[in-house]
Amino acid sequence: MPPVHPAPPTSATVSPDPLVARTVAWFDDAARDLPWRRPDRTPWGVLVSEVMLQQTPVVRVEPVWRAWLERWPTPADLAAASTADVLRAWDRLGYPRRALRLQQCAAAIVERHGGAVPDDEEELRALPGIGEYTAAAVRAFAFGRRSVVVDTNVRRVLARTRGGTALGAPSPTAAERALATAVVPGDDATAARWAGASMELGAVVCTARAPRCGACPVADLCAWRAAGHPPDAHAHRRRTQAWHGTDRQVRGRVMAALRTATDPLPRALLADSGPDQAQVDRCLAGLVEDGLVEQDDAGRYHLPT
Repeated sequence: MPPVHPAPPTSATVSPDPLVARTVAWFDDAARDLPWRRPDRTPWGVLVSEVMLQQTPVVRVEPVWRAWLERWPTPADLAAASTADVLRAWDRLGYPRRALRLQQCAAAIVERHGGAVPDDEEELRALPGIGEYTAAAVRAFAFGRRSVVVDTNVRRVLARTRGGTALGAPSPTAAERALATAVVPGDDATAARWAGASMELGAVVCTARAPRCGACPVADLCAWRAAGHPPDAHAHRRRTQAWHGTDRQVRGRVMAALRTATDPLPRALLADSGPDQAQVDRCLAGLVEDGLVEQDDAGRYHLPT
């Protein structure tokens, strides 16, 4: 069994940067009570939460995360599971390729690190499905180590407080990365608390569409507020992702049908997954190519074994 890592320290020094100091102090009192933040969290639990939370709200993730960790509390447990069981347990979180990558990640942790989640960012990024953000987040939230954690929420907080703009550019820039790096405190404990605090501030107060400036602990430091809340300069470049009638919706319907099926399903029973039969065929082919669905010799579809 992998060694149990101690919970990261929660005591932080007082940062000379008032943005950091006030945000961390606010977080100490206002942080949501989430299971992957508790003292008994494990590095594996933190890693699973970060993968599940990608493009998925907390309210949908929390019950699935709890069930997942109860069933597969270690990377070795998940690595040994059947892919069909993993995809069923993923349920309706969306983007089910994340489930496959998470199982591949678990297998790599077992093979390369003896079943223990590494705390080195380069080693984390070398794992399947783990990118720059997730590696930094695991290092901060699982191990209490200094890292530059930059998600959409952190980008928005820094864009407003330091940049004076409503939102950052549609894609992260080198300037944003440099600013985020410069703001992170030098010691591990404060840096880890800042990572969680800045994300929380963006998630529950400094939101994209309806910021609650009256509840913000750094409202008087905010360059965007001081400038009179100018509108988003990049609004014309942002796209709202469609859902109804898209391949994503059809793929989701196919996966939902296969998760509940006890036997392989013929193509005819999946025809109602979309209004366009060519679209259904295209989505089925894509799911097979992605390794999310398999087809037997009789042409029926089922989850991977």
